[in-house]
Amino acid sequence: MARKLISSGGEWEEIASYSRAVTDGDFVFVAGTTGYDYEKRTVAPGVVEQTEQTFRNIEKALAQAGSSLADTVRVVVYLVNAEDFKLVAPVFGRKFKGIKPANSTVIVAALVDSRLKIEIELTARRQGRST
Repeated sequence: MARKLISSGGEWEEIASYSRAVTDGDFVFVAGTTGYDYEKRTVAPGVVEQTEQTFRNIEKALAQAGSSLADTVRVVVYLVNAEDFKLVAPVFGRKFKGIKPANSTVIVAALVDSRLKIEIELTARRQGRST
């Protein structure tokens, strides 16, 4: 299966020369994704709202790749504030109920836009693929 590049249409993808997601063989690799709303061109102020939007952005990329959150095998979460973990953990619990991918959560000093509180990257298997 040929490698496929998936774009969200964000300006930084062109400037920094990266893809929102890349399919390669059996896997989909989703780049660090934030709660930026590409339709409204806004960022919600709260970490829970940003997390929900981040998942909407990720789900859109996964769908274009022939995958879904149900196919997730690994997640890396970057949080600016450690105390926000208790706020976003229930969102992850709901999104990954029964899936339980490998997860790493890292506290960082900042993200590229000071409004952003969370960034998520993940790896998923493509639907209909097995080892």
